[in-house]
Amino acid sequence: MQVGNHLYERAADVPSVVPVFPLSGALLLPRVQLPLNIFEPRYVAMVDAALRTDRVIGMVQPRFDTSEESDENPDLCEVGCLGRLTAFQESGDGRYLITLSGIARFRIEEEMETATPYRMCRIAIDPFASDLVAESGDGEVDRDAVLKAFQDYLTAHDLEADWSSVREASNEALVNTLATMSPFGPAEKQALLEASDLKARAETLVALTEIELARGGGDDVPTFN
Repeated sequence: MQVGNHLYERAADVPSVVPVFPLSGALLLPRVQLPLNIFEPRYVAMVDAALRTDRVIGMVQPRFDTSEESDENPDLCEVGCLGRLTAFQESGDGRYLITLSGIARFRIEEEMETATPYRMCRIAIDPFASDLVAESGDGEVDRDAVLKAFQDYLTAHDLEADWSSVREASNEALVNTLATMSPFGPAEKQALLEASDLKARAETLVALTEIELARGGGDDVPTFN
């Protein structure tokens, strides 16, 4: 799988120790792009370091199932997604505007002791090796069910989408992009991330959308505009 200028074909092609960026509600998935505004000094330093090395950053959510709170170093979910830094722009006021392109999901094995201002973790992607194969499981997705849920959500909120882009998208691109841009909370986003395969993610996305519609909630919606 080609991501930016690098080829990722097996687990050995990704670093085993990576900087991690904890961000609640952010979902990165393989072959989906995630734009980020980096302004906190320690994460600006993280981007600087990534640009000097392998350009890989691990996106992970802080734990949301614990009452313990730590603004500086929150407990982390066990599963995140690696992204390659494929675009960046300096804002002129100390910020970076970057784009991460999803490589593969990972499981955190341990957090490393480090002198860096950002956190580093030893990770394994072996449980998610199929993520390195583009469109793996595409044929098992119920595309009609995904499209119906998407259309129902748009109709309920009087919104529109670029249907030409939707029709041209592979099942993987459709499901992963909608999951990434969905208006769900951290727990739901983590469920989408940890779905065992593309078929399970599509089914989870449909179920969550149907629940959201039944509740009559949600102000935002995934679009292809």
